[in-house]
Amino acid sequence: MSADNDLIEQGRKLFAGDWQFFWASPSIETLPPMQGIEVAFAGRSNVGKSSLINALTGRNALARTSHTPGRTQELIFFEGPKGGNLRLVDMPGYGYASAPKTKIASWTSLIHDFLQGRSNLARIYVLIDSRHGIKDVDADILKTLDRAAVSYQIVLTKADQVKATELESRIAATLDALKMHPAAYPEVLATSSRTGAGMPQLRAAMIRLLAERGA
Repeated sequence: MSADNDLIEQGRKLFAGDWQFFWASPSIETLPPMQGIEVAFAGRSNVGKSSLINALTGRNALARTSHTPGRTQELIFFEGPKGGNLRLVDMPGYGYASAPKTKIASWTSLIHDFLQGRSNLARIYVLIDSRHGIKDVDADILKTLDRAAVSYQIVLTKADQVKATELESRIAATLDALKMHPAAYPEVLATSSRTGAGMPQLRAAMIRLLAERGA
């Protein structure tokens, strides 16, 4: 078995386990104790963070999905099988959200504080809609992550809704844009929560990350 296939198989086994909701934090004071390795999912409202988490874990309703932008208003933590070292964090969407400006401002502050003070946060997966590519609001978030020196990787979502040639161009353009961002991991993953495309590679990326962190 090749190294890549081995990582894919390890990822399949990890995410085939019993993943459960663990914690919800509406404020920095209510975060759970730091334990194990955390990876977080960020993206514009309605980019498909919750759907991606459900597809990763093979669960239809682990993370709550909604057609209403801004529905996720807290940091939502999920834990894998007992004894596992990995936690998933669903972050509030940025950009447009159907909520009062004061509420949006509090979410933004929570996200920034979380990024700055979470030493066991190994990587942010920044989800970008493959139909649209990096928007101005996404670029602002990437700059924030660069300043916070938080490692992040771009994950293109809804890849099944884009023609193959257009997707290839989108990946190439995204990789080119990332050359300007020092904290960006230089690989782009294209995924579809509907078809499952790219999920084995994303799981494998997390297995590699756990190994790098000695977990």
